[in-house]
Amino acid sequence: MAVSIKSEREIEFMREAGKILAKVHDELGQAIKPGISTWEIDKLGEKLIRSYDCIPNFLNYNGYPASICVSVNEEVVHGIPKKNRILKEGDIVSLDAGLIHKGYHSDAARTYAVGKVSPEVQKLIDETKQSFFEGIKMAKAGNHLFDISNAIDAYISKCGYGIVRDLVGHGIGTSLHEDPQIPNFHQNRRGLLLQPGMTLAVEPMINMGRADVEWLADNWTVVAEDGLPSAHYENTILITDGEPEILTLL
Repeated sequence: MAVSIKSEREIEFMREAGKILAKVHDELGQAIKPGISTWEIDKLGEKLIRSYDCIPNFLNYNGYPASICVSVNEEVVHGIPKKNRILKEGDIVSLDAGLIHKGYHSDAARTYAVGKVSPEVQKLIDETKQSFFEGIKMAKAGNHLFDISNAIDAYISKCGYGIVRDLVGHGIGTSLHEDPQIPNFHQNRRGLLLQPGMTLAVEPMINMGRADVEWLADNWTVVAEDGLPSAHYENTILITDGEPEILTLL
């Protein structure tokens, strides 16, 4: 496994890529409301990304047909936007987006409530987000990669949710997916030693019910097998000599 250590120049490009993506997510979040189609969300996302002279890195990636993954309710990740998929009051929607800036990738995901949702569903959204922050408390030079995984698991397990095991986080840089893979569930091994200059996409994917998922016939959309809601929260982070730097937050 070859994990790239970024130079100061590369880190600066990744900071810029992350900051732009944070702005894109902020604008997309403001557009989420009952009545909007997942296709409209995708088109807005692509327009925003290109307005910053960046390239949507998901578009045509391994054949994926859109710029933004838009996943609704029990859809965990990789939902394909459609003109006839209209968001309605009480839905939740996860937006996973990424871009290329000067040859460097950023990747981040957010889950939003559409209008008013039940307290149980809002708790799922909030706890999934918090599990990311619990995980990156361990994302420090001198710790090990799976310290992040174990911290996410320890936090989410108290909530009684299912942690998706079929999909994991990843390294990121000049490629969207680099080594290492970053599970969100407990590992008995410690994993590699974290070093300053590593850039990672940490992304808990949490189901309200069981962890089991399945792929739909489109070969992209991953859904919770039990049909219960799922939430996703992701940022690109930089390992430093001190606290981790979150590159995809404003």
